[in-house]
Amino acid sequence: MTPPHSDRPEDTADPKLLEILVCPVTKGPLELDGARRELISRSAKLAYPIRDGIPIMLPEEARKIE
Repeated sequence: MTPPHSDRPEDTADPKLLEILVCPVTKGPLELDGARRELISRSAKLAYPIRDGIPIMLPEEARKIE
């Protein structure tokens, strides 16, 4: 069985998934930085990577931002 066709690139997360995700540290909203393939939590000052279309929501994997 082949997966359903998707118009999004394979390295970007599903927009419906992004609507429901929150920062695991603060439970606050996330902003998508498509250029860097990251989800930004301004309140936690963390940037969570998106790898192969999968958001990695582990604080220890996140990049600290100013």
